[in-house]
Amino acid sequence: MTAGDAEAIEHALLDALSAGENAEIADTWGFAEAMGCPHTETVGVLISLEAEEMLKSKKLETTYFVVSAEGQRVIEEGSPEMRVLECVPVGSDGISKAGLEAALGADVVKIGLGQCMKNKWVAKGEGGVLVRGANGGDGAVEDAAKELLKKVEGGETLGDQQAKDLKRRKLVTQVTRKSFKVTRGGSYAVRRVKRQAELTKEMLASGSWKDAAFKEYNFKTLGAPCGGGNLHPLLKVRTEFRKILMFMGFEEMPTNRWVESSFWNFDSLFQPQSHPARDAHDTFFIKDPASALSFPENYLEVVKDTHETGGSTGSVGYGCEWKREEASKNLLRTHTTAVSSQMLHRIANQEGGFTPKRYFSIDRVFRNETMDATHLCEFHQVEGMIADRNLCLGDLIGVIKTFFHKIGITQIRFKPAYNPYTEPSMEIFGYHPDLKKWTEIGNSGMFRPEMLLPMGLPKDVRVIAWGLSLERPTMIKYGITNIRELFGHKADLNRTKTAPVCRFD
Repeated sequence: MTAGDAEAIEHALLDALSAGENAEIADTWGFAEAMGCPHTETVGVLISLEAEEMLKSKKLETTYFVVSAEGQRVIEEGSPEMRVLECVPVGSDGISKAGLEAALGADVVKIGLGQCMKNKWVAKGEGGVLVRGANGGDGAVEDAAKELLKKVEGGETLGDQQAKDLKRRKLVTQVTRKSFKVTRGGSYAVRRVKRQAELTKEMLASGSWKDAAFKEYNFKTLGAPCGGGNLHPLLKVRTEFRKILMFMGFEEMPTNRWVESSFWNFDSLFQPQSHPARDAHDTFFIKDPASALSFPENYLEVVKDTHETGGSTGSVGYGCEWKREEASKNLLRTHTTAVSSQMLHRIANQEGGFTPKRYFSIDRVFRNETMDATHLCEFHQVEGMIADRNLCLGDLIGVIKTFFHKIGITQIRFKPAYNPYTEPSMEIFGYHPDLKKWTEIGNSGMFRPEMLLPMGLPKDVRVIAWGLSLERPTMIKYGITNIRELFGHKADLNRTKTAPVCRFD
C-alpha cells in the first residue's frame, strides 16, 4: 500500500473488525507493518473514525532496545576489549601500550584496555608491557558485548543488568513505541457514510436530504478565538495628551473634517497667496470637487482688503491682487490651524460679545513631503490655543512649559522663528536625555493682528498658540527610530498589539 492512501487504510481497519462483536486489532503497529503503510497515517485514519464513534482505541506502550551506531560497529569489528586482547601476543613478550595505540588507535585502546583489565584478560608484565592475564588464556575468548548486541538486533529480550551495561556504554538506545489496540465503536459499520455539514438548496430541490446523514451540531463549541482590536500607540499617547490638556482647562475643537478650502487653511491666517506652501509640490489639492461653494462673504471681503492693503489693521498688507478662485481651492488640510481660524471667527461673532476660550485639537494633517525615516505625507498635529485679553509672550512661554513638563520634558528652550500668521514666533526645543542633545519639538507664537482684527475680535484680545506632532513624542516614548514602523502600511501589527499603556508622570 502506498503512503497517503487513507481510504484503503480506512477500509482495512473496518474490514479487520467485521468478523464479529469481539473482533479487535491487537496492535496498530503490527497492523501497519502488515499493510505496508506508515503507522502515523494509520493513526490519523483511526482518530478520524473514532471521532464518529465507529472505532474505539486504547493506548499501548512498548519499550525495547535498538543497537546504536557504535553498537553496529561492535557487531562488525568486535568490541574494543576483544580487539585489544587479540593484539596482545600469547607468551611473556607482551606489547607496550604505545604499540597497542599504534595498531588500534588511542580511542579504542582507552575503552578496550580498561575493560580487559577488569575482566583480567590483560595484565601488566615485567618492564610495563601488557601480557595476557589470568582469564585471557591461550585460546579464544567469547566477545560477550558483540553476542548481546546480536541478540538485540534479532529482537531478543535482555536481562536488566545486561541492558544497563550496554546502555552505559552507549551501545544500545531505549525506545518507547506508542500504538493502539482497536475495537468496534458504538456506530461501527463496514463502510463509513460521508456526513453532510449543512443543508443546501440543491438537497432540498432534489429531495436527497431525506437519505443524507448529517454531522451533529455542537452547540457548546466556542469556535476559533476572534482577534479583537487594539489601540495604536499613537492613540494611547493621544489619550494621555487629551487628559493633560483638559486638566489644564482646554476644550477640544471639532477637527473631523479633513478637506478644507484654501481660504480657511491659508487666507484667513494671513498667509499670502504667493506663499510656497500653497504650491502643489507642498500641498495635496482636491480634483473633485475642486472648489468650495460658499464663504462668509462679509468676512471674505475684509480678508481680501487686509491681504491687498492691510485694511484697518495698521498693516500695509502684501500689496498684491487677492484672487477668490485661489482661496476657493479645496485641499487636504496642511494643519489643524485651519480649524482654529474658524473657531476664532465664531468667537468673534457670537452673541453676547467676546468671552475668553482655551481650545486644543489632536488630529491628522497632510503634507506633500518626501517620505523617509522621520517624515510621512500624513501625520498628527497637537495644537493648543488661548484667546484672552492682554495676553503676552510670557503667558505663552508659561503655558508651553506647563504642558511639556506634564509630558515629562522638563528642559525647554525657545528660539525666534518666522511664521506668516504669528508674530512673535518661537521654535520650541527640548533636551533629550538619551540622545544627550537638544531637539526641536514644536512651534509657537502669537497670532498677528492682520489675522484677528478682520474676524471682528476686540483690539485688546490676544491669541497665543503652539503645536507639535504626535508622532515624535510617541516614537521617543516607545523607542521607535523609524516613523514608518509606527504609522502606515509598513507598521508592525504585533507591536500595536503588545505596546504597553502610555503613562506620563
